[in-house]
Amino acid sequence: MLYAIIAQDVENSLQNRLAARPKHIERLTALQDQGHLILAGPHPSIDSNDPGEAGFSGSLIVAEFNSIEDAQVWADADPYVEAGIYASVTVKPFKKVFPN
Repeated sequence: MLYAIIAQDVENSLQNRLAARPKHIERLTALQDQGHLILAGPHPSIDSNDPGEAGFSGSLIVAEFNSIEDAQVWADADPYVEAGIYASVTVKPFKKVFPN
């Protein structure tokens, strides 16, 4: 089943986010290589693809896991969690309707 992992960043997390990004991307790449990643990306803090120093307010990952528990375990092990970048992380079942 698909799950949405919705994370909210702490304030002023850009520098910590950049430092932890290689390990974060490595995990997403592994999930993609396994054929389980649907989409992933950050939420810019301003209305721009490149928010510069404004940074990001959080992230969204949609991926396939065997259970919500597996999705939560995966989300809890994210380097952004370990680095204190995420203030909160919510894992919810997700039903993809479009595109079909």
